[in-house]
Order: sequence, then C-alpha cells, then structure tokens
Amino acid sequence: MPREELTRLTGNGNGNGTCGDEDCPNVYRAANGTLVIQGGISEAFMPPSGEALVEIPEEVLREAVRALGW
Repeated sequence: MPREELTRLTGNGNGNGTCGDEDCPNVYRAANGTLVIQGGISEAFMPPSGEALVEIPEEVLREAVRALGW
C-alpha cells in the first residue's frame, strides 16, 4: 500500500518525536486499523517467512499510543 494511504501517528510534530518530517522510526495506521511500523532492521531472531523484525525507540511507541488515545 502506498505511504499516502497511511495515517502517520508519530514524528509529525504532535508529540515528543525528534524526527519531524524526516524518514526515521515511525508508526502509521492503515485504513483497516492495523499498525505499520518503520524502523531499523533487527536481527534478534529469524521471523517466519513474510514477516520482519524492526526496532523503534520507546519514545516513538509512546507517541503513537498518545496519538491513538490509548
């Protein structure tokens, strides 16, 4: 799905994100309600085929939770 179809929850100046409009760890919400995570590739373990591991700073996840009102 194109990035334009996602709602950016972090790094847009509405929270404590430090990246602003830069490409850095972020959390997005898809139209179907799922979350899309952008972050550095993690090699902590090998996930199943079709899945990937990413690492994001705790502050990015906290900002996403605030944006969702959880």
